[in-house]
Amino acid sequence: MSQELLRSLVWMDFRLAVLFTVILPLVLLIWATVKHMDAMQRLLIIYWRVSSLLAITLYLLIGNIPIAFLTSFLARLLIPISLWFWNDINEEIADQPPSPLNLTFTSWRWATTIYCGLGTLALIPFLQCGFSTTAYQSPFCQVWREAPLVFKDTFHNGYTPGFLAFFAILGLIIYTLYLAYFVVVRLGRQGRSAMADQ
Repeated sequence: MSQELLRSLVWMDFRLAVLFTVILPLVLLIWATVKHMDAMQRLLIIYWRVSSLLAITLYLLIGNIPIAFLTSFLARLLIPISLWFWNDINEEIADQPPSPLNLTFTSWRWATTIYCGLGTLALIPFLQCGFSTTAYQSPFCQVWREAPLVFKDTFHNGYTPGFLAFFAILGLIIYTLYLAYFVVVRLGRQGRSAMADQ
């Protein structure tokens, strides 16, 4: 694959990520809140907790930290799981009468699941970037930093990449501790019910 084709695919992925993982779920959360759709609100809050790993990944890439490739891969695995895992929420949403919100929400869930699934597969060749310094320094891996650096120049122009990376690492530590607590403690206690996860 040529470097230019890879660059265009990476930028397309970045744009799709902004659409599917930021803009649409934010609109849906506001819409569900206005319509008092509690099940959708709960699922979207869970989604935002899980998908925060994508934001951490963005700042790790800004800070030039190779583990970002692993966190990106993990985020794309966890997001679809978070959207379909909860039995009680799935039942409540399925019991809702047809509405534009319900159709939009269900369409977004499926589209995001497909997007993350394809993204997970597409990232497999890039996992080497997280393990090998030589690979990480190659144009094959560095192309993934272009969009995050544009983001940094747009929204954090006054801050150094190292300063932003510090907060990304801190966020990753907190995320890892919370995920470990959830898997070890809460999952065994509440199973696939989201009611206790509020």
